[in-house]
Amino acid sequence: MFQTVLIPMRAARLAGAAAMIAALAGCAASAGNQAEAGTRPVSAAAARPQWQRFHLRGYDFPVYANHPLDGDMSRIREVVFVQHGLQRNGDDYYAAGAALLKATGRNPDEVLLIAPNFPGTPDQGKGFDNMPRWSVQGWMSGENAVNAPFSVSSLQVMDDLLGYVTDKSRFPAVTRVTVAGHSGGAQIVHRYAVLNNVDEQVRARGIDLRYVVANPSSYLYFTPVRPASADGKVFAPYDKSVCADYDKYRYGMQDIVPYAKGTSGLALYRRYAGRQVTYLVGSEDNDPNHRVLDKACGAEAEGPTRLQRARGYLRYERYLASPGLVIRHQAFEVAGVGHDQARMFGSQCGARAVFGLPETDNPGGAACQAPQL
Repeated sequence: MFQTVLIPMRAARLAGAAAMIAALAGCAASAGNQAEAGTRPVSAAAARPQWQRFHLRGYDFPVYANHPLDGDMSRIREVVFVQHGLQRNGDDYYAAGAALLKATGRNPDEVLLIAPNFPGTPDQGKGFDNMPRWSVQGWMSGENAVNAPFSVSSLQVMDDLLGYVTDKSRFPAVTRVTVAGHSGGAQIVHRYAVLNNVDEQVRARGIDLRYVVANPSSYLYFTPVRPASADGKVFAPYDKSVCADYDKYRYGMQDIVPYAKGTSGLALYRRYAGRQVTYLVGSEDNDPNHRVLDKACGAEAEGPTRLQRARGYLRYERYLASPGLVIRHQAFEVAGVGHDQARMFGSQCGARAVFGLPETDNPGGAACQAPQL
């Protein structure tokens, strides 16, 4: 069953950090101009962090990180990925994550913070030379890169990054990895949590692998049904006269990306139920006309707002569950917060989910409550 926790409001050690990084996360409008080739880690005095050109399996990829990725990783005990959204502004997400990490009081020598940055087709000529690029939304779905000679899936990139940080010969002390995303970043993190084939292997090596999915515009459904009642508690196939393609990937299982070909929806659901996922949704992320809300009919079939889509998906997971199936997922609504990455990850449950703080040391910020199901 779902684990849901009500965390009371209390004086917050991270309240100031959450307020500070709200401005950083709001820098997305300038994201198209910030990319510069670099190999140095960010410094506290730098106006903008610099990305590192990181060589993976047969291709280079840009990431922001608080340690040189080719350096000594023997002291790293925990790895946190923070995934950017639609505007591909990894530097803003990195800066926000770094501010939160600092405010937690964690030893930065023991935590590797990584913000992957997926270059899009509009980023040609902005420093990402000789690297794969994806369509503006294709990277969120797991599609393949579109520029020859590269054809790697964005989900394979995540496999390769995860494989690197869980390699015990490089990271002998790592015991926990968290993959967190907000908005468009939450879409790829959610689909990666469902579709990857490496999760159980990582956990079998004694590494605690977790996913944090915050305020995505849509979710991946395993069967053709969708919420079919005002209260979201009844499920039925959607009206194809309204949306003929509602069950196509990235909303459903039809025409799934090559990375996941040959998979069965219900088999994926049963496997996904056993993976450690935390869903976060802002209680005020309820605007059906939000400027970056996915309004495609496949997304609208899941509900009119992010809040309703989240509640519907949590009910759907329960609807599919067979007797005895344990769903290792947590879900929280962040009180009074809308579509705001900084306040979501800086909330009580957000900082706990992303940075693994114990409940007794849970930082402040917005309070969290059990979802209204």
